Parts: sequence; structure tokens; C-alpha cells
Amino acid sequence: MKKFWWKEGIGYQIYVRSFKDTSGDGIGDIKGVIQSLDYLQDLGVNILYLNPINESPNDDNGYDISNFRTIMKEYGSLEDFNSLVKEAHERGMYMVMDLVINHTSDEHPWFIESRKNNNKYRDFYVWKKGKNGEPPNNWGSFFGGSAWEYDDTTEEYYLHIFSKKMPDLNWDNNEVRKEMHQVIKYWTDLGVDGFRLDAINHIAKDTSYPDGPVGKDKIYGDFLKYVQNIPRVHDYIRELREEVLPGDDIVLIGETGGINYKTADIYTGIDRNELHMVFHFDFHSVGKGEKPWERKPIDLVKDIKEKMSGWQNRQVEEGWQPLFYSNHDTTRTLSRLGDEERYPEESAKMLALLQFTQRGTPFIYYGDEIGMTNPKEFSLEDYRDVSVFNNYREQVEEGRVSHEDYLKGLYYISRDNSRTPMQWDDTEGAGFTDGIPWMKVNDNYKEVNVREQQERSSSILSFYKRLTALRKGTPALIYGDFKDLLKEHKEVYCYLRTHGKETYLIMVNFFSGSPKVNIPEKALIKDMKVVMSNYDSEVSIDEGCLQLRPYEAAVYKLDNGAIN
Repeated sequence: MKKFWWKEGIGYQIYVRSFKDTSGDGIGDIKGVIQSLDYLQDLGVNILYLNPINESPNDDNGYDISNFRTIMKEYGSLEDFNSLVKEAHERGMYMVMDLVINHTSDEHPWFIESRKNNNKYRDFYVWKKGKNGEPPNNWGSFFGGSAWEYDDTTEEYYLHIFSKKMPDLNWDNNEVRKEMHQVIKYWTDLGVDGFRLDAINHIAKDTSYPDGPVGKDKIYGDFLKYVQNIPRVHDYIRELREEVLPGDDIVLIGETGGINYKTADIYTGIDRNELHMVFHFDFHSVGKGEKPWERKPIDLVKDIKEKMSGWQNRQVEEGWQPLFYSNHDTTRTLSRLGDEERYPEESAKMLALLQFTQRGTPFIYYGDEIGMTNPKEFSLEDYRDVSVFNNYREQVEEGRVSHEDYLKGLYYISRDNSRTPMQWDDTEGAGFTDGIPWMKVNDNYKEVNVREQQERSSSILSFYKRLTALRKGTPALIYGDFKDLLKEHKEVYCYLRTHGKETYLIMVNFFSGSPKVNIPEKALIKDMKVVMSNYDSEVSIDEGCLQLRPYEAAVYKLDNGAIN
């Protein structure tokens, strides 16, 4: 297995708007990231992944780019970005930039020209005539409503699979691809070490634009299979690699909905020359009920083990993978997968240990290292996501769902749960800003914040620091082989990591019970040494079994060498 910096590093995703405000306008900025570099270095991360920072009118918080070569004024200047790259590199950190290349803002100069219908930019986007006074087909968009928007000037519709202010680029146009290649080269010339390519597997479409099947209680047709993982997308990614990014020094990570461990190799296979990793959606909906406001118990085997171990058991030639639970499109990790009410610290540490002891590149989502949670006291007006209000009009105002159920559903599924301001301390504004924050701070900031946890050796933050150090100093946890144990156990996740003559046993109780666990026959208890645990005292042993405590998680080193 070849070794690269992006395999051995530890990532940290920063939603810049919510991270640290230095100007007092209530919006996080690049200078705030620079001010936080020492904190991040102390945490032990060395890959900084920033959500979009390009110029944008912010219909979707930066994912609607109006200028690919400038910085959003709210975030700072190009000079600020250059300073960030310089200071990060001086600390041995790498910079990964989130780049949106499936679509632009409708305020991008290309689209403004495209609407005039008399120049080359018309074909930079997807324009179609309507059918019988209706859109070209019945596709809905990810953000609610039709995927088509009518333009009065040219009397045609343009395609937008996200917001109507985010028209899709026409990647079948060679000129579009050349322009995007130059954009990527522009940022690598400024020192960017890699890219997270947003919605990359949507850049090719089924150009016959057929109607999609309309499901029960649905308004629009299902369009996914016509805009996702279309074969031409691979040609476009390979062309990008060949023309702009040959080799593997610049890491490419794709956001790829509809891809899982069984199919990821079509993008990450080492002989394909496409992506180095893919951000999937395997854990986004764990625990989600039939309706947004309903929850169901987590099935450890089906919801967690099958997926995690599936990624671990991929063959080397199938490629590498990121290790993550959450991002800006999910809810908070602790609220979705842990126990924020009864065992917040134990379950947060358990989840972290599970993440950091598997093969792949760990990515911490900002705030997870202190156990930030979904905000419980939000009213509808406290949310900011455009999809919240689009869907409210379709579901509540048209009488399909009650206001109360819709609001309850937002607590469980809204993307804004993961976008609340970083909780630095217990002062007003949570240390995020001296002004009025762009989004309401979670009410629990007085109890859950960085400053309190920095002063406490038993905190979640302190545990993360120990984990990052353990991972960096333990090759078996990075490159080691993976062997699943107790595969069908409904409460405990147990596996081995082996590299050379070193073997580690990871034992995780995923729930609040206290199960007794038989150690696999050859893993003798007397040969096990605790390397790290989320409990201060060692696990109790009863008749050759481990008696686990709620959410107990530990790494053991086996002195008897590799277990076959």
C-alpha cells in the first residue's frame, strides 16, 4: 500500500461562516481560522478542509458561487487566504478547499450572459423548451420545487437540481470543462493541497431528460438516476486529473451521493485515476424514522457494522476512504448516534475512538471534539437553510404536515443543526462573535464549550487530543489489516488491527447497557494491555468475560502478536 500525506493526516472540517468571527459582523471569517490555528494544531489535526469561501450571494451559504477566483467579502480577502495558507503550511498543515463545480450562482457573469441567448455562454448551462406549457419534465429538485425555472426573456427553462438560484453547468460543453480546469489550477498555484468536489457525481446528466416515477404523496418525479453517477462523469474526472492534477500529491475528495462501500471503487479504484476518496452518505439517516419527526432504534449490525466494516474490508486496489460521521449536510454526531441526555461524554468518546481506530483518513467536523449537539430550542425563524423554507411551503402551507410535526422533524433532520456557531466559551455569543451571530447559538453553550473542556483532563476535547496522538504514533491504526470479531453481536463492535508484529484489539459498547463479552479464543485476557479507554478504571473481568459499562470503548495492545 502506497503511503501519502492524505492517508496519514487527520482532517478537520471548518464551516467558516460559523467558526470564528473577528470583525464583529456575526459571520465567521478567514482571520478567525488563522487565529484558531494554534488550537487546531494542539488538537492534533493537520488537514484543514474549508467549506466554500468563494464570492457568493449566499442563497445556499456559499454553495452558489458567483466568482470562482475571489473570496467572499464577508470572509475576508485573497490576501487573508494567502496568509492562512502560509501560516497553515508553516505549522505542517495542509489546506483542502471545497469547490462547487456542478453549478454556479445565477448571479455569476456566465449565467447573466447565458440568459441573453446570443453568445457562447448560452450553452454553458442546460436550457430546454417546455412541454405543453409545463417544464421539460417532472423532475423535482433537492431543495424542493421543480428542477426547472422558467425564464421570461428567452421563454425557456433552465435546469437546477438544487436551488433555482443555482443553475447547473453543462459539463458536456468542452469550454465549460476548460474553464473549470483553469479554476482548479488557479487555486493550486496559490498553494491549495487538495479539493473536496461538491456534488461531483452529478456533473453528467441523462440528456434525454425523461420523466421520473412519482412516488406516493410526492409532487415531483424521482430524478436521481438521471443526474447521478452517469457514466460520462468518469471521463470528465479523468480528464481533469490528466490535464490539471497528474499524480497524487493534490488530493481529490468527491461528494458522491448514491455511492457506498460496494460501489465506491468506480471512483476510487487506484487504476482509475479519478478520486482519492469519496464522502458518502452512509450515516446521514441512521435512526431516522418513516417520517422526519419519527425516530427508530439504531441497529448496530445493519446501521453501523455492516457499513463501517464494509469500508474496512475493501481491497487495497479499491482505494482509500475518509472516516467521518457528520458534515455541513447532516445533524450533529452526538445527537444522531450518541446519547446526549444520559451519557453525553461517554458516548461522544466512544464514537471518536471507533472513528480513529479504523483504516482511512479521519475527519472531525468542527465542534464534534467538544460534543456539540442539535439545538433544541429553535423556532422556525431561527433556521437559515433555504430548503427549510421551501419545504415548509410545500408541506405545511399546503396542509400535508402540521407546523408542530414539521418543527420536530427539523430538530432531527435539518442541516442547520450542524451549522450553529462554534462554542468557544461561556460568554455571550459563545466566544464566536462580539456581534449578533448570523445564526442563533445553541442554548447549551454555557455548559458545552472549548474553554471549559481545555481546563478539564477528563473532557471530550482532551480525549480527542489523546486519540490524535495515538493514531499518529501507531501505524497499525492507519495502515493495518482489519479483522471483524463478534460480527453479529447486537451491542458490541469488536475488531483487530494488525500491522507487522503489532496487533490491537478494539472493543466498543455502542449502547447504554452493560453486556458481558467473551473474548475470542486466542485473544487471551492476560495478554491484553489497555492503551486507551473512555473510562478511568479498567474494565472488570468476570469468569473470563469482559463486563462492559455504558458506551465503554477501549484500545488494547496484544503482546502475543498477530491473531490469525
